[in-house]
Amino acid sequence: MPKVNPAILRWARETAGLDEQEAVEKLSIRDARGVAAVDRLRALEDGSDPPSRALLVRMAKKYRRPLLTFYLTSPPEPTDRGEDFRVLPRGAPPEDEPLLDALIRDVRARQGLIKSALLDEEELEPLPFVGSVTMQTGVQAVIDSMRAVIRLPLEEYRGCHDVDEAFALLRTRTEEAGVFVLLLGNLGSHHTNIDLETFRGFALADESVPFLVINDQDHHAAWSFTLLHELAHLWLGQTGVSGGRPELAVERFCNEVASEFLLPAGELEEFVGVGRLAVTDVAQRIGDFASPRKISHSMVAPIKGGKEREGGPSYYVVRRHRLGTALVEATARLMAVGALTTSKAGTVLGA
Repeated sequence: MPKVNPAILRWARETAGLDEQEAVEKLSIRDARGVAAVDRLRALEDGSDPPSRALLVRMAKKYRRPLLTFYLTSPPEPTDRGEDFRVLPRGAPPEDEPLLDALIRDVRARQGLIKSALLDEEELEPLPFVGSVTMQTGVQAVIDSMRAVIRLPLEEYRGCHDVDEAFALLRTRTEEAGVFVLLLGNLGSHHTNIDLETFRGFALADESVPFLVINDQDHHAAWSFTLLHELAHLWLGQTGVSGGRPELAVERFCNEVASEFLLPAGELEEFVGVGRLAVTDVAQRIGDFASPRKISHSMVAPIKGGKEREGGPSYYVVRRHRLGTALVEATARLMAVGALTTSKAGTVLGA
């Protein structure tokens, strides 16, 4: 068996956002034989004390790296996020950055397996809308192109019963156009929830197998907006992460596309003079305005949403919902024809 590269042990810890004390606690390394736990970790990282197999497995889990990584000759290249469209506010949680990198690596791996399987089955075809526009194309022209591809008139979207049903319709039409839409806001447990300031969504603008990821920690009413924002990035041909403050020109552009798609600017004219009303009356007006349009209150004014209801569907229903019908059905079909093994299918589905 090849030897573990001790330089990678330190690299893996640091890229996981852990200092030495945090690492020994997570790895359950204790003081032993008169040697402090931190010193034992340093001995592992300088190569003077090789790690046991059990400890390596714990490192792989806590550092969120495949076990094979520790046997590489040198640390791998940094996670390719594409473009970073974020302008993070002061105080944004730095510990979420390694979680975001791990999530992007995970989604890229799923995308790679699906793309490889489709290529083997000779089903890989380019999607002409990916990278088909620039910001100079203009907001309305981009919206017209998006509507033509996903076949979703505004009236049909607003005809849904509530925001969840409206999002489901938007997601279905987007997936039917060839885009995989995932709802992921952590690495599989609430202990790894990623703050909305760190990311609200990201797009992997592959010309044949594009993926969109929405941070499901956000309120349900905001999911449609984020999906459309990331879809605008696909139309621009941009792979990257969105979150924080929309200060960059491209983020403002994608926000305008999403906003105008869901709420044409002319409809806001009825709010002229609303500032003269009492706060409670304004809140009522916003609710009455937003609900039939299946948009979040924050698109009209910054009003905080309520808590999610208790209870809910089973784990398996939730998991399927997070992955999306397109990814689940594509995985099942590619397994059936032998293009995906069960282990690779498990990676795609995160199971």
